Amino acid sequence: MRIGLVGYGHGGRFFHAPLIATLPGATFVGVVTRSPERRKQLNTDHPGVKAFDSIGQIVEAGVDALVISTTLKGRPALVLEAIEHGVAVVSDKPFAANAEQAQALITAAERHEVPLSVYQNRRWDSDYLTLRKLIDAGALGTITRFESRVERYTPDAVGNARGGGWLRDLGSHLVDQALQLFGPVDRVFAQLQFSPEHPTLDHGFFVSLTHASGVISHLWGNALQNSQAPRFRVSGTSGCYTVDGLDGQEEALMAGKSPKTEGEHWGAEEHRRWGWFEQGPERERVPSEKGCWTQFYRQLQDAVQGQGALPVDAYDALETTRILDAARLSAERQQVVSTKIE
Repeated sequence: MRIGLVGYGHGGRFFHAPLIATLPGATFVGVVTRSPERRKQLNTDHPGVKAFDSIGQIVEAGVDALVISTTLKGRPALVLEAIEHGVAVVSDKPFAANAEQAQALITAAERHEVPLSVYQNRRWDSDYLTLRKLIDAGALGTITRFESRVERYTPDAVGNARGGGWLRDLGSHLVDQALQLFGPVDRVFAQLQFSPEHPTLDHGFFVSLTHASGVISHLWGNALQNSQAPRFRVSGTSGCYTVDGLDGQEEALMAGKSPKTEGEHWGAEEHRRWGWFEQGPERERVPSEKGCWTQFYRQLQDAVQGQGALPVDAYDALETTRILDAARLSAERQQVVSTKIE
């Protein structure tokens, strides 16, 4: 399978290129970027991988799939251009600026009969996979409350929100995970935080989701938080699961590591980073599942070859975008917003 990448900023360089370059049965065809700086980085990181000026050029060179990893502002137009060239497309998240834009891209993909997926890689985080395993096994009983946080102190990131604010960017992951775990949402309440330096880019958010299943999800994201709360705290009738920190795959990729360099150790969490099961006085460690972002691309390979479903259905991303639209509206109106589909 021949895969091309559009964009070589932070996401393209660290979250896509290393995985594509080390994917068995795949060829990393090249990157579309006109930036001299990005081209120099590409040559250093992946010698021999070609840089292209346009989507048309890389399609002409021969690709089975294109991954679009640029800022949100220009991403939908590039996704549409790739769709019109008739190749499978992966869009980085957030998928679109709003649900209307997301639906337009899905409609275009269906019209051209092109596979379209969205890179929700955190479905393959170690902590999320561990939580899914516990829920599927019934270890926590009936879930009543799901608390999910990604909090950091990264002031330089506040003004460079590639997704148009922290809610759209980071919130795409947290909402997607909540929807995957607990299903459709009936009501949304949200609060956003802004700084005087960046009054239009939210650097923090709180979102409460009331699922049709009865579960309440509380989601937090923040780029200016000095004291981080647990990544997950999940309460059920039979116990509670908590885990601190963030899946280690991002840190590993930023350090220049990859599935190829780490082999079977890729995605494994050191035991001191494992979470806890607690029920009254009972408290015990829960071994973490291995994280595996490469699974997204393995499933993409199968899907493009007609051997399975896409790793992330575009309609899942549409629903996530719809919930994020409701969250922004809730924050503006300072009231609960209904998302229930009658």
